[in-house]
Amino acid sequence: MYEKDPVKLFVVEDDPAYTRFLRFVVELNPDIEPTFFSSGQECLNHLHLHPTIITLDYSLPDMTGEKLLAAIREFDPEISVIVISAQEKIRTAVELLKRGALDYIGKDETTRDRLLNAIQIARDKSSLVREIDHLKKEIAGKYDFEKSIIGSSQAMKGVFALLEKAVHSNISVSITGETGTGKELVAKAIHYNSERKNKPFVAVNVTAIPKDLIESELFGHEKGAFTGALSRRIGKFEEADGGTLFLDEIGEMDPGMQAKLLRVLQEKEISRVGGNDMIKLDVRIVTATHRDLQSEVRAGNFREDLFYRLLGLPVHLPPLRERGQDVLLLARHFLNQYAKENKATRLKLHEEACEKLIGYSYPGNVRELKSIIDLAAVMSDGEQILPDDIRFPIAGQSGDWLKTEMPLDHHIYRIIRSYLNRYENNVLLVARKLNIGKSTIYRYLKEMEQLGI
Repeated sequence: MYEKDPVKLFVVEDDPAYTRFLRFVVELNPDIEPTFFSSGQECLNHLHLHPTIITLDYSLPDMTGEKLLAAIREFDPEISVIVISAQEKIRTAVELLKRGALDYIGKDETTRDRLLNAIQIARDKSSLVREIDHLKKEIAGKYDFEKSIIGSSQAMKGVFALLEKAVHSNISVSITGETGTGKELVAKAIHYNSERKNKPFVAVNVTAIPKDLIESELFGHEKGAFTGALSRRIGKFEEADGGTLFLDEIGEMDPGMQAKLLRVLQEKEISRVGGNDMIKLDVRIVTATHRDLQSEVRAGNFREDLFYRLLGLPVHLPPLRERGQDVLLLARHFLNQYAKENKATRLKLHEEACEKLIGYSYPGNVRELKSIIDLAAVMSDGEQILPDDIRFPIAGQSGDWLKTEMPLDHHIYRIIRSYLNRYENNVLLVARKLNIGKSTIYRYLKEMEQLGI
């Protein structure tokens, strides 16, 4: 939590005797910095000093408490207003509380204690608001493109260009890519760099929700809608109102649920399970899948109309094996992250360790690389990550494809592809490294592509 700063308090009171009483009460606390005014207009003239709390008498010589409260709320709704009045009208108190006053305190023997309590509540509220604002800024910084998405390869430059377009519009975004390529990270980066950044980001993994519960999870339910529905519950769409709803692995959604989702996207409103009211919502949809949804549409597994409704701006995340030197950028990033999280010395990568990392295919992509680097940091006994510290999963061991029986042309293609990945598809450089002609590289790439390899 934030360390508590002195509270800037405005006291508006036209009775000199009562002003002396309030001065005595608030100046007992050294953490309160009071300023006293005898009229409402005098207070309004000093709002540019941004007080945290204002106490005001309901009956001032130049304006009513209602009018002064409205003017303060219009200037800054975050200022906490406490009304102090000799009037004991319940209706007046209720009306002022409805209009945004934090508390309504009568002028009697309880005033001192109630006032100090209200100031403490207002102070805690202000501290919480500042902490939330700080966290929002921290999160937004965390998901700044350059900080959160590591990469300088040509493949990633294309992704960054699309993300810049995504953050300046409200268009739906569909993210595709293999498992472990960072689809949720990209979804968060889009949200926290967009105009919706101060509203909720709500993530839903479709595969993690049982088929018979997903409607309730997304749209919410009313009390008694089904067995076990003991109270009303809002769904993920309502949680995300004004912000972004991220539907991960959308390709796994049941066909029946697809139809209901389509209707919600078309009408921009939902109805809770067991309810009749239609609830209008403003939600940006970002989806992700490792499947080829167009193929799923052709196979009849995914609705074509929903596919086009979700498509919006398509962003494809390349697999790590196609990102060349990004492997080393990410590896160093993960090493620094490991050192920070474990309060350890930052380790460097030995040159041969770099070559070993570059030569691996990473079927688990960025997620797998992080796991490999974390293990390497644990296994290291010095200030560097050595080749022996890097341990690949048995099933994907670097070079395993050499043990696989296949035609010589296929082996040559694998070698060429490995070098192209390592040197960011620089054909001229790879041709020099392998001592072959550029035309040979292009021929193998074309032939293997035709064979579907």
